[in-house]
Amino acid sequence: MEGSRLSRLSLPAPGAGPSPEAGTGRVSSRKAPSPVSVAEPGAAGAMAAPGRGPSELEEELTCSICLCLFSSPVTVPCGHNFCSACLELCWAGLSENLSCPQCRAAFPSRPPLHKNTVLCRVVEQLRDGPGAAAEEEKEEEEEAAAPGGCGPEEAPVWCDSCLRAPAVQTCLTCTASFCPEHLRPHRDSPAFRDHQLRAPLRHLHRRKCPQHCKLFEFFCGQHAASICSLCLLGHKQCHISPLQDAKANAESALKKKLLELHNQGERAARAMNTVKTSQSQVAETASRKKDLIRNEFSEIKALIEEKENQTLKVIADEEKRVCNRFDYIYSVLGSKKNEIQSLRDQIETALTEADDVLFLKRAATLQQTSVKEAFVPVNEMDQNLIHSAFQSAINLKETVRLSVTQLKEKCAEANLTLVKTKPPSAAFPSKPGGKKPPEPHHPHKEKTHHQTQAASPAVANPKEKKKTIKAAPTTGPQNAATAAATKELIQSFLKKSREELLQYAANVTLDYNTAHNKVLLSERYTRMSVSDTPMNYNPHPQRFTDCFQVLGFQYFKRGIHYWEVELQQNNFCGIGICYGSMARQGPESRLGRNSSSWCIEWFNSKISSWHNDVEKCLPSVKATKIGVLLHCEGGFVIFMAVGEKHNLIYKFKTHFTEALYPAFWLFSSGTVLSLCQLNQ
Repeated sequence: MEGSRLSRLSLPAPGAGPSPEAGTGRVSSRKAPSPVSVAEPGAAGAMAAPGRGPSELEEELTCSICLCLFSSPVTVPCGHNFCSACLELCWAGLSENLSCPQCRAAFPSRPPLHKNTVLCRVVEQLRDGPGAAAEEEKEEEEEAAAPGGCGPEEAPVWCDSCLRAPAVQTCLTCTASFCPEHLRPHRDSPAFRDHQLRAPLRHLHRRKCPQHCKLFEFFCGQHAASICSLCLLGHKQCHISPLQDAKANAESALKKKLLELHNQGERAARAMNTVKTSQSQVAETASRKKDLIRNEFSEIKALIEEKENQTLKVIADEEKRVCNRFDYIYSVLGSKKNEIQSLRDQIETALTEADDVLFLKRAATLQQTSVKEAFVPVNEMDQNLIHSAFQSAINLKETVRLSVTQLKEKCAEANLTLVKTKPPSAAFPSKPGGKKPPEPHHPHKEKTHHQTQAASPAVANPKEKKKTIKAAPTTGPQNAATAAATKELIQSFLKKSREELLQYAANVTLDYNTAHNKVLLSERYTRMSVSDTPMNYNPHPQRFTDCFQVLGFQYFKRGIHYWEVELQQNNFCGIGICYGSMARQGPESRLGRNSSSWCIEWFNSKISSWHNDVEKCLPSVKATKIGVLLHCEGGFVIFMAVGEKHNLIYKFKTHFTEALYPAFWLFSSGTVLSLCQLNQ
């Protein structure tokens, strides 16, 4: 069978007529292949070679790109064959300077690709096997046969009587085909007048019922099978119709389906055009929005660069002023040096004078000449100006960071709202992740609030007006286990020596922008006192206006931190911590008189703790240096007297919700507090 299949695939000579096939009496109807198919080195020519096994044929019919059997093979001008999809993928995005993936033959432009039908058929036969190929060939011959007769290139139906002449008609009653000579009895004899004659038909044995050997006359729609008259008994419950009616109904259904498929194809094409148009519109819209966003960010960058140039100019101008003064001082000192050198020269000249009278005269004059000592005046840069410029850069950075963070939080809230199937009911508390916390735990955000909202205390902290019932300073719910753990943690820190606490040391400096107008800052912003005259500080929204207070420049949101404060003179002061959102004006802006601050106050020998406007008197402790230990995660702050042994003054336990700043209050002139710079 393999040999017969290969022989059928051999190419006949051009112009050769049909030849009868061995053992069938039929004439081959294959056409001569196209020149492209003939020229291909690994297709039909390889199949025509005798003695080749399936493995060798499979190697010849393998695509050199995907290394699999050809799928819809196409031929390039150089004669090589590839899968259509593989070649398209290899040439994707190219329109010129193409090359063959196998021999690298160059093509100046994209060549036309033709489907190699012969090679496609060979591959299909190799996949299906010899029996399937033969059966497929028969099916194609049957479908190609027309009911009205044979075409000029089709094999004729031979007469079943002589087997030599072509048949002109087929008798369905006799189930045989006859040439004109052997058809004469059907035309002349009355006995054959009721026989059903048709145009020549092939394979009459396939039109017979294999069970009853009678011609098919009916069609069972339920079983989709042709049946004879004797098969009707087994199909009593089925829908039976004559073959012609069934054919007409099938043709009508197929035409209707064809029309429907045509309409679906048109709708699919319109949908594809719509999708392509929408895609183009989306790309155009995205490109336009990108340009707009780039322009906006360019303006933002320009504004930031302008602010940067202004800030740097302030420092440069101050540097220029100080350098110019140094140049002036240097020139004055140069003149002083020249004056001294001139006097020295005069004295040396006088000492060489031989005339006693003249020498004494000159000596008397030189002795009366005096030169003042060289003096270098203090010439330093304005630290307040430099600090303000640096602080303005930090404020701008935190403002930008706050805006970006708020935008991210809004996007997260919007996504969370879309995920929820229904809005939360007011009768039930919202989930922890479904509601934005009242105050985000972000130190930079606290700094920005501290700098932009303190001018309006009612807006900065509206809850301060709703004071809670005066009770113990400890706030926040704690169960027994948490309270015990916190107590044990506090005791462990109280047992530590000063050397052990110094590992948490934080070198705190004072924030110039928060100092009251009469609070004098000195010694590199580590010493504070009250001045008798106003300092004429620049107005700032974070500056205290009613209380002589100042905050530390550093803030703490997490971790453990320790700093020390020295009480130098007049114990009328307060030391504590506060949120950056604490009010800056009004009675509630004083430390301990609101829910945003915790402090210890000294009124001469009286010591008391303050939080949320609740006072608690404490035992008197004689100490000139106070240590403050802040544990953000533990939720407590400890005030202790620093000495050979740390003595506890007071501790606050709570749950901190914002970043914390060191805070200081001074009562009147004469009160001095100094921040100790600790060596970590």
